[in-house]
Amino acid sequence: MTKNAATVAPTGAVAQLGRVAVVAHRRKSLGGGLDELREALADAGVGDLLWYEVSKSRKAPKKVRKALKKRAGLLFVWGGDGMVQRCADTLAGSGTPMAILPAGTANLFAANLGIPEDLAEAVRIGLHGRRRRLDLGRLNGEHFAVMAGAGFDGDLIRDADRDLKGRFGRLAYVWAGLRHVRGELVRTRIRVDGVTWFDGEASCVLFGNVGTITGGIPAFDDARPDDGCLEVGVSTASGAIDWARTLGRMAAGRSTDSPFIRIVRGRRVKVRFDAPRRYELDGGARTTAQRLTVRSVPGALTVCCPETGPVSA
Repeated sequence: MTKNAATVAPTGAVAQLGRVAVVAHRRKSLGGGLDELREALADAGVGDLLWYEVSKSRKAPKKVRKALKKRAGLLFVWGGDGMVQRCADTLAGSGTPMAILPAGTANLFAANLGIPEDLAEAVRIGLHGRRRRLDLGRLNGEHFAVMAGAGFDGDLIRDADRDLKGRFGRLAYVWAGLRHVRGELVRTRIRVDGVTWFDGEASCVLFGNVGTITGGIPAFDDARPDDGCLEVGVSTASGAIDWARTLGRMAAGRSTDSPFIRIVRGRRVKVRFDAPRRYELDGGARTTAQRLTVRSVPGALTVCCPETGPVSA
């Protein structure tokens, strides 16, 4: 790999970071792969490196805990949003900075923060970028960085499985979405900050920490991951025509322009469904539940970000 200003940094500046750890999803790819990452870190003067690889994102938390026990001062996460979510859930409240190497399918958290899908630049941002304390959401005890959702969204994520995403990338979300446009309406009650905000039939409930969500959809126009709040959205779209109109409005303008979307901002949310609904966090499907307890966790995660640019796209 050619050494240049993007990958080489003064050894003294890097030494101030303390021990550097890498937790990598070995099945994900970016640039020249993990070998190039090793070389870039060595060229930058990183000598005391902790290196962990996993085959599935759900195995990452154990490695993150090992890195924290060994007093890592910076943790690089190699993977997509699911990998970032698992690591963020473990890092929350620790104060140890996370540097994102966006090697996944959508890389929404990285995109919202302005971290490019460029290995050399992502490494540079990790080593020398601005450290920002950002909010996380927390749903039924588990943190998320981008969004969480239940109903139509949870079913979509479940069906856009690893094999489908591996073959078709972001189109997997479109394909899965087409299979669920007739998703059923379920009686849904939502309380936001102690006040009943919605009580009626709904097909989907979303909680956003940033603006652009699953599938690259700009769902929450005013969301910021540093305002101490979450955006809460509910959809009453029930069929192919309704969802086509809804997604069209979301893509062309503000989400609230759709007659099938309502959005509010809040810190604590409680949701009750009349029937169990599958939910997801940052593109990772979870189980079904009839009750969701959601809240914003201000400043929970320190992230290495570009020196300039928007906090949220």
